[in-house]
Amino acid sequence: MPIRSTLPLGRVAGVRLGAHWSAGVTVGLFTWVLASYLRGTASPGIIWVAALLGALTLIACLLAHELAHSIVATRHGVRVERIVLWLLGGASELADEPRDARTDLRVALAGPATSLLLGVVAYGAAALAAVFSPGGPVTATLIWLATVNVVLAVFNMLPGAPLDGGRVVRALLWRRSGDRLRAETTAARIGRFVGMTLAGLGVAEIFAVGDFGGLWLMLLGWFLYTAANSELMLAGLRHRLGDTTIGEIMTPHPISIPADHTVEQLLGSDIVYTHHRVFPVVDAEGRPRAVLAWADLLRPRAAVHPGLRVSELARPLQPAAIAGRDAPLGDVIARIVLRPDLDAIAVVDPSGRLAGVVTATDLALACDRSALGLPAHPTQTSS
Repeated sequence: MPIRSTLPLGRVAGVRLGAHWSAGVTVGLFTWVLASYLRGTASPGIIWVAALLGALTLIACLLAHELAHSIVATRHGVRVERIVLWLLGGASELADEPRDARTDLRVALAGPATSLLLGVVAYGAAALAAVFSPGGPVTATLIWLATVNVVLAVFNMLPGAPLDGGRVVRALLWRRSGDRLRAETTAARIGRFVGMTLAGLGVAEIFAVGDFGGLWLMLLGWFLYTAANSELMLAGLRHRLGDTTIGEIMTPHPISIPADHTVEQLLGSDIVYTHHRVFPVVDAEGRPRAVLAWADLLRPRAAVHPGLRVSELARPLQPAAIAGRDAPLGDVIARIVLRPDLDAIAVVDPSGRLAGVVTATDLALACDRSALGLPAHPTQTSS
C-alpha cells in the first residue's frame, strides 16, 4: 500500500528512495531489541552504540531487499515508482504489473534471495570477528544481523499475497494455468488466511504466554489481511473489466497546457472557461511532463512573481500516471485505488506524445458500468 508524507532520500540505481516517519519507530525498536540481546557483552555505552549501528545496518539490509525487487523489475521493463521505508520495513511501489509469469517470479524471488545472501555474509563476518573478539558486541551484532536477515527471507516466502511468497505462488499458478486473474485471486485468499493466522498467534501469545510481543504479530497479521483483501477486490475488478483498455475510455485530444507558458498566458486563454479541473502539461514535443489543477494556482508551490511559468507550479507526473493506449483498464484503475492522490492518467501514443486523458471520474464510471454488467465504454452504433 503506498505511503504518503515521505522524506526523500535520493536515488539508488535510478530508483527514488523515501522514508516515512514511522521508519524512525522501527529504528528505535530494533535498537532496543538489539541492546537487550547484547546485554553483558560490553559497557552500556558501547552496547547502545553497537545496537544503534546494528539497527541502521538492518535498515540498510531491508533497503537492499527492496532494491533487489526494483532493479530486477526495471531490467524486465516494469517501471518502479519508488521505494519507501516505513514501520513494517520497506515497500517497492511498482508503476506497472509484470507482463508475464516468468518476470513476476523473478521479481518476487529477488528480495528473499538478497536477504538470504546478506544473512550468509553476516554469518561469515561473525565467524571472522569471533576469532578476534569471541563473545564481544561486534560478533554478537553480526550474528543478530545474520539471523534476522535469514528470518526475513523465510518469513517473506510465506505463501500468501502481498508477501513475496504470495507473489511466487501467483507466478507459478499463472505460468501453469495461463490465467493471471485466477492466480491473483488464489494468492490473495491464501494471504488473508496467513494474515488471520498471524493475528491469531499474536492474540494467543498475549493471553496464553503473557508476552506483549504478540502485539507485533497482531499488527503484522492485520496488515497482511487488509492488503490481501485489497488485492482480492482488485482481482475481482480486473475480472469484470475483462480486456477493456485505457484507450477505450480516454478523452482523445485533451486540452493541454504548454510547460513554457506563463500563468498570465494561462489565465488569459479560453482554458479558464472550460469545465475541466485538471490539465496535463506538455513539453515542446507534446510529451506529458506534469499535471496542473486549479487548486495549484490557489495554493502555489512557488512564490508568485511576474513571468511565473506553468512548469513551476505544475506537479511532475508520476510513472503510474502515464499509460499507453493498450494498457489494461483494470491495471490502471488499480493505480488510482492504490494511489488516490493521482488527479488523472495521461495516455500516450507509441512515440510518447499525449494522446488522451482519463480522470478518476472516468474510471469510477467504468467501474460502475462493469458492476452493472454493462460495457466499460459506450458501444458505438451506426445509424
